Amino acid sequence: MARWLKRSALALLVAMPILIAAAVGTGWWLLRGSLSQLDGTHALPGLSAPVTVERDALGAVTIHAANELDALRALGYVHAQERYFEMDLMRRSAAGELSELIGPATLDVDKAHRIHRFRALVEAHMAAIAGEQMAPLQAYADGVNAGLHDLNVRPWPYLLLGVQPQPWRQEDTLLVGYAMYFDLQGGDNERELALWRIKQVVPPALWLLLARDGTSWDAPMEGPARGDASLPDATALDLRKLPMPDTVTARNLAEPMAPGSNNFAVSGALTKDRRAIVADDMHLGLRVPDIWFRARLLYPDAKAPDGKVDVSGFTLPGVPGVIVGSNTHVAWGFTNSYGAWLGWVRDCDAADTRPCKRNTTGERTFDEIIRVKGQPDVILKVVESTDGLRRPDLAGADAPLAQTWVAHRPGSLTLGALAMADAGNLEDGIAVANHAGIPAQNVVLGDRSGRIAWTIGGRIPQVPVSACARSLAAQLATPSIATPTSTTNEPTCAAATPLAPAWRERNPSIIDPPSHRLWSANNRVTDGTDLSIIGDGGYALGARAQQLRNDLMAKDRFTEKDLLAIQLDDRAVFLQRWWKLLQGEAVRANTPALRELASAAAHWNGRADPSSVSYRLVRAWRLDVLSRIRDGLLAPAEVALGKDFIMPDLPQLEGVAWPLVTQRPAHLLSRRFAQCTDAAAADATLCHGTHGWDTLFEDAAVHVRDDLSAKGSLPQRRWGERNTAAICHPLAQALPALFKRWLCMPPDELPGDTNMPRVAAPAFGESERMVIAPGHEADGIIETPGGQSGNPLSPFWGAGHEAWVRGKPTPFLPGPPTHTLRLLPAR
Repeated sequence: MARWLKRSALALLVAMPILIAAAVGTGWWLLRGSLSQLDGTHALPGLSAPVTVERDALGAVTIHAANELDALRALGYVHAQERYFEMDLMRRSAAGELSELIGPATLDVDKAHRIHRFRALVEAHMAAIAGEQMAPLQAYADGVNAGLHDLNVRPWPYLLLGVQPQPWRQEDTLLVGYAMYFDLQGGDNERELALWRIKQVVPPALWLLLARDGTSWDAPMEGPARGDASLPDATALDLRKLPMPDTVTARNLAEPMAPGSNNFAVSGALTKDRRAIVADDMHLGLRVPDIWFRARLLYPDAKAPDGKVDVSGFTLPGVPGVIVGSNTHVAWGFTNSYGAWLGWVRDCDAADTRPCKRNTTGERTFDEIIRVKGQPDVILKVVESTDGLRRPDLAGADAPLAQTWVAHRPGSLTLGALAMADAGNLEDGIAVANHAGIPAQNVVLGDRSGRIAWTIGGRIPQVPVSACARSLAAQLATPSIATPTSTTNEPTCAAATPLAPAWRERNPSIIDPPSHRLWSANNRVTDGTDLSIIGDGGYALGARAQQLRNDLMAKDRFTEKDLLAIQLDDRAVFLQRWWKLLQGEAVRANTPALRELASAAAHWNGRADPSSVSYRLVRAWRLDVLSRIRDGLLAPAEVALGKDFIMPDLPQLEGVAWPLVTQRPAHLLSRRFAQCTDAAAADATLCHGTHGWDTLFEDAAVHVRDDLSAKGSLPQRRWGERNTAAICHPLAQALPALFKRWLCMPPDELPGDTNMPRVAAPAFGESERMVIAPGHEADGIIETPGGQSGNPLSPFWGAGHEAWVRGKPTPFLPGPPTHTLRLLPAR
């Protein structure tokens, strides 16, 4: 027996390399089989005339077609061959159908998305959503299915998952649009709910600090900066006299990696030949392949200037057209607007009892079936009221609250943005943007005559939800929380519900600015009436926008390379004062951890450079200081609300924190650090704020020191060690570590961070960079991470990624073709 086992083990050892080689060979063969067709001639049913598909060395596609329908059919064909799995993930994500493909690991995501019932919404309103675009939509879907069918082997992720890909339908394109609604607007807005609850239980002076809507870093294009907060005195607010939790655990505060972007422009008055230049870099989660797909579409079109379309830029696989780019007459780019597009409405029953009880009149219930691979189906109960969607997962099972989201309204999503391909001038582009059914964006445009403009792209309701007195937004804007009955301002409330979709004809705009410059970076961009139309959905801190603005104001002549240099600006202007504060506190307080941090961070090069130790340490210390300030300010609300407390996002906290750390009032210091009793609080000799703030600063420094020292010597903890790229295929996490690296880009140390133009994190950042002057596309610049193809054996897997990492300019237009595919009408 022992001899038999020994022989078997020996045979297995001999056979193992053969088995491994066979497995690798089979995998390679299957991957090869799912490569897209790059050359030759192929029949594509539905074409009216031959189409040529060219690819350059980076895989950027140029499509020459006889008309729009043929161009979009060919685009669908190419999208499917290169990106079908990624398209499938997007439609399933929006519909809450990922678990049918992936299994129970995505069930929570499916529940959070299925509750919105977007597939049902699309199916019910398909004709109205598609409108005149029904034929292009069908041509694109037919092209997608033909491209999928013509692969020799189904895309490799489906082989790994053991499932067959399902065909593409017209409504799936619209679900890709709703997937972007989730990416850009979230679908929850817990922040508004959290702040509404907090306002009811904290003193007014504390509420004003928590609700601060701006800082000295504000950089709107219209209106003044809000400035930092004026701190209340001890008679208005004294944290030492307010309750705090019995057990305090420090909670880390991270820089928010929220979907956003930079876009900016200069008019022809600032260029040598009067060309307008538009720059755009959209900040999203990074993956392989990139979310965007480079393409140029050329075809005759009587609607277009000169009777032809020549539009280049970034397409979104799953959608038939160019999302951002240039059509030689108009160039345009997006940033997320962070307006008040999603909110909550309070609906008490008619009896107006206390406490308010949920009004169930008019409610409808739906049983949504979520298919789960390998497990029984899950039934999700969805309740809709006349005011909006019930969210028991966020607000509680019987809460008298309904969620209303622009995305729920019929008409919030259309294909109108595709008309940008035909825009002939600035006014045409603004009109297309204002009527486009997309998640509301800051759109910056430039036209061939040298003019520039900003507007909100997307459809804005004529009656915002904040106009309803029962909305939480309206109550947050008032001095005190009211409890209106269900009939208060009822006509206005009814007009603000998803059942009454009426849209503005003209959105807020800035046209031909006197400064000849425009900029937006997810900050508050305007004020007054325009701001009341857009609302505040949690704007980003203005530091990034201010640095963009200052970069633009520092020159009076620009080229495309000058705007790319602004996109790559990684100067740590925002953190400069925090570095000075750390160095000063180390000398003044002379406490151990502060001294160690200050010593390790003594050399300040003023950049988020991968080699910088000081940037990493100062950044971490600031965040730890802010987390202790935030926890102290929110402690009374946490005690009062108990399990109903939700930690709110406070993007403008810097405008409160900086006055606190520079003025150091004892009455606004968390009791955790005050080191005094209530009885002694009035006696400055027994309880003084300076010593308590020293304790907070040192406590934050101890946490940073201990955390980073666990990784090695403190003076060697570089920013690049923390900011190392982790840009991978969506399925990389499902594979053993040995194979995972094959599905990821190199682990480059990335320059940049959040509060500067060059936004970079391990798996988040600039999903593209584009600088373009309409009519001068040959001088344009484009950069993308992750490459064009989703197949690791493709020559376009990761193509262009290195240039994106290094910030090396690559041409906006596709280069000379290295591959040419000719698509012919099927007989």
